[in-house]
Amino acid sequence: MEHEFWHERWAKKEIGFHEGTVNQYLYDHWPDLAGKSNETVLVPLCGKAHDMWWLHDRGHPIIGVELSDIACKDFFEEAGEKANVRPGEPFTTFRHDNLQLWCGDFFQLVPEDLKHIRLVYDRAALIALPPEMRKGYVEHLTAVIPDGTRILLITLDYDTEIKGPPFNVSDKEVRELYQNDYKIEHILTNTLAKDHPFTKRKGLENASESVFRLTKL
Repeated sequence: MEHEFWHERWAKKEIGFHEGTVNQYLYDHWPDLAGKSNETVLVPLCGKAHDMWWLHDRGHPIIGVELSDIACKDFFEEAGEKANVRPGEPFTTFRHDNLQLWCGDFFQLVPEDLKHIRLVYDRAALIALPPEMRKGYVEHLTAVIPDGTRILLITLDYDTEIKGPPFNVSDKEVRELYQNDYKIEHILTNTLAKDHPFTKRKGLENASESVFRLTKL
């Protein structure tokens, strides 16, 4: 899971993890997380998720963090929007209105970057990482977001060995990763139907998605 892995996946358009539509769990559960606020939303490892336009259309400024410049360019081009691109270190920024994609390594974020963040949306970050990288991801996220930040976390679990991403993350692992620093609310677990696009594509017999609301203590 070095940088080259992700650059190669995007270059070859091997992006089965990209949904292409607004996530139903975001649509259903975001209002309970955010209330009527228009606070800035951090979307780690964001790819070119349509979810960011949905959040933006509801008045939220967005900071998406993404390693691939292809994903950042495609995100705006596919929406027919032009972005102001500002090269820099450690992040090149793509900006349209109050929606920003920071192109670079998530692990280069520092607390000063995110001191105004109060909301996080993670549909494809935790499950994009193999087991050995998840603890480091959670520790770094915890280090750079303020106390009180609320997270909508969506995970995927399955019991067959397949080549990720997306990788399987159990509800038990979520609790182990977040229990020391977050209040954890398990909203739901939904078994995926056998004709669901993901289970069908991967040939899975048993797969489920879970939704969590996390609050940093």
